[in-house]
Amino acid sequence: MTSLIEFAATVITISVSGVMSPGPLFAANVAYGVKGGWKTGLRLAYGHTIVEFALVTLLGLGAISLSALPQFREYVSILGALSLFGFAGLQIRNVLKKSASKYTPNHGPFLIGMLLTGLNPFFLVWWFTIGFKLISDALLLYSLIGIVVMFAFHIWMDYAWLGIVGYFAGRGKKILVSQNYNIFMLAISCILIYFGISFLIQALR
Repeated sequence: MTSLIEFAATVITISVSGVMSPGPLFAANVAYGVKGGWKTGLRLAYGHTIVEFALVTLLGLGAISLSALPQFREYVSILGALSLFGFAGLQIRNVLKKSASKYTPNHGPFLIGMLLTGLNPFFLVWWFTIGFKLISDALLLYSLIGIVVMFAFHIWMDYAWLGIVGYFAGRGKKILVSQNYNIFMLAISCILIYFGISFLIQALR
């Protein structure tokens, strides 16, 4: 039986792939942070949380009904593994190409946090694939309360990351081209591949 600490470690480690990946929300945070610092990062996180929790809740309720299907968890494990491999590959490619998105916001950070979350294909695909595996595991371990537990282990990272990025953006740090950031993302990609292999082993047992 997976302990709470083990489950938390899994959620946090896998969540890094979604939380810290460069994208529209990350780029908007840098743009806002130049003037507003860490406070704008938190406001973006507020808007992000509203959309994310609603999506996670809906997926959790859907998982309850789907869990009655034969081999449901095996299919989810395989889908989660393939998704982890895919996201890891994309992150490695982006780091090697040294690509970075540019975004100039025109609205308040709270609204932008909602819009760039709900309209971000990466975010939606992540939760419908990798995130859905975490949700189904949470339900298996802790029933309905597991959704809240899993989300709590995940969401604090958004606030911490967006706040930190906003802070350093306000101090003029060039986060998007940081060599240390690229090395970190390569390490995270390797960890994602490890979890993907673990998911496949779990499904094929």
